[in-house]
Amino acid sequence: MQDLTFTHEVAERATGNTKLAITGVVASGNLEVLVERALPEKQCVVKIRTTVRGFDPVWKAVVDGFVERFPTGGLRFSINDGGARPDTVSLRLSQALRLMEKTEQ
Repeated sequence: MQDLTFTHEVAERATGNTKLAITGVVASGNLEVLVERALPEKQCVVKIRTTVRGFDPVWKAVVDGFVERFPTGGLRFSINDGGARPDTVSLRLSQALRLMEKTEQ
């Protein structure tokens, strides 16, 4: 197993007030993303647990691109990877963020 952590200072807080969301399934070629509203408004952390070694620069590029495109302040993402391709990673991160954008009553 390999663990990676990427911490970003961001300009904008994630919208909505949902506290927790999960999307995806840990399986061959896929991944699970858990996202929590648990950090200061200007911080975003992405933690990755993967069995596939040697793709640190790819993970960094995907995560950096995601954080640059979307407001992610205050969110902690935990990814359990089952060998997902970068496009699948981007999709699951976007799905998780969309779930967090909801406003709970």
